[in-house]
Amino acid sequence: MSITKNRKVANAKVDKNKVYSLQEATELVKEINCTKFDSSVDIHVRLGVDPKKADQAIRGTVSLPHGTGKTKRVLVLCTPDKEAEATAAGADYVGLDEFIQKIESGWTDIDVIVATPSVMPKIGKLGKVLGPRNLMPNPKTGTVTTDVATAVKELKGGKIAFKVDKTGIIHASIGRVSFSPEKLAENSKELINALVKMKPTTAKGTYLKGISLASTMSPGLTVDTKAFIN
Repeated sequence: MSITKNRKVANAKVDKNKVYSLQEATELVKEINCTKFDSSVDIHVRLGVDPKKADQAIRGTVSLPHGTGKTKRVLVLCTPDKEAEATAAGADYVGLDEFIQKIESGWTDIDVIVATPSVMPKIGKLGKVLGPRNLMPNPKTGTVTTDVATAVKELKGGKIAFKVDKTGIIHASIGRVSFSPEKLAENSKELINALVKMKPTTAKGTYLKGISLASTMSPGLTVDTKAFIN
């Protein structure tokens, strides 16, 4: 595949053998952006865990201080007594049976689903549709709750969910290239510090094995992990 002129320029600015400080990386990731749109900036954290072991299958949520720059489309599946609360909190879609039917028909034009515990038995059958898209509500990510208003407000305000993949890597968006380097760095620190606190006692050896930062269609930058150890 041919490399674009802009990508060649970006590649030339990156030292593949260098380990950048987080501040250096957040400054450079803006400079080497190859797109004409406001690209997402993503962080990839390789952890020294075995995802096949239940106690090392890291997953959770964190509220980024500056959000991700993207407004999440939130669906709340609940009983009628919770609908007004969810709507007032800013949910994009609120209901139950009609949305279950839509999802069964293939509709997934949403980013997050929040559900009350009482309706989970009805939602269980949607696992084949929602599971592969990471849309299934889960108590561990705060998306199964009776306090739907708080859940919606947090999600709209920058709360993200993360989950280690089968290779031991966490992938997450921590902002846009339009963000200042300081905001990107603070969002990154919030996520990484949350991961450090979640280190399983059974995980042996190096826990933070590697961190990289990249914007859409741009080369990745290796970030120094030492600042986050201990």
